[in-house]
Amino acid sequence: MAKGLIWATTEDLVRNRSRVLSLYRQVLRSLNSPQLPMSWAARMAKKAEVRAMFMLGSEERSIHNIEDLIDAAEYSLSLLRKGEIPKYIQ
Repeated sequence: MAKGLIWATTEDLVRNRSRVLSLYRQVLRSLNSPQLPMSWAARMAKKAEVRAMFMLGSEERSIHNIEDLIDAAEYSLSLLRKGEIPKYIQ
């Protein structure tokens, strides 16, 4: 990702688009896991929070912030796969 020095160029954004969409879908799917101790309403609320976070993140143009958001999503996904709820979602 390092075409632009501080701000992401169009190429940078296009290069990460598929990765971000994949993370978004995986996080939403992981919230459906029966390992998570949540009711149906709680799952829907958490999915709405995830959608809001990704929508706000889609407006980000700083390369470093985009990398941090991707790292946070990957970390949260790893916790969800273990059956834990990440703190930023709680």
